[in-house]
Amino acid sequence: MIKTFLEDEDGAQVVEYALVIAVVSILLMIALQPLVTEAGFTDLVDLVRTCFGGVDCG
Repeated sequence: MIKTFLEDEDGAQVVEYALVIAVVSILLMIALQPLVTEAGFTDLVDLVRTCFGGVDCG
């Protein structure tokens, strides 16, 4: 019974997906950290408003 439990790999994929999601989440938090500052976020919002307003945003 213990041997079959140790050989069972059905839950392994769930753990692997959870680890991948955790790593991606951490990388996104690090990459988007400059947007946390108020000036950086405000600049981003202004750029989006300008682009959606039909003005050249290049």
